[in-house]
Amino acid sequence: MKQIEVVAAIIRREERIFATQRGYGDWKDWWEFPGGKMEAGETPEEALRREIREELSTEISVDELLCTVDYDYPKFHLTMHCFLCSLLSEALHLNEHEAARWLSEDELDSVQWLPADQEVIRLLKRGGSLNSHV
Repeated sequence: MKQIEVVAAIIRREERIFATQRGYGDWKDWWEFPGGKMEAGETPEEALRREIREELSTEISVDELLCTVDYDYPKFHLTMHCFLCSLLSEALHLNEHEAARWLSEDELDSVQWLPADQEVIRLLKRGGSLNSHV
């Protein structure tokens, strides 16, 4: 089975997290954390900062590793390194996604998350406040 390794940003602000809606591919219209594939020679943190610049035209602080999710999709195995992050700039521009929302803890189930991201949502909900460490 094909193996894909990615990084994802759990961007927090004022007890909300940033979610993006895919605008392409097999999982179009599903929601996810922004991020993407690591390139050769990059650390996960470097890859995440690059991906967020590409996808959202903004800068982030990569604060700490929250978890690593391993998930078997029908066509590939995904390893996703999820980092708690914060914005260094208030400006955000959707370059690849069709929509985005800031979700409070009570709103996390209001969107259709990608299967691997659902595992992160469960962890965030167990951890309590989105504004503190989980």
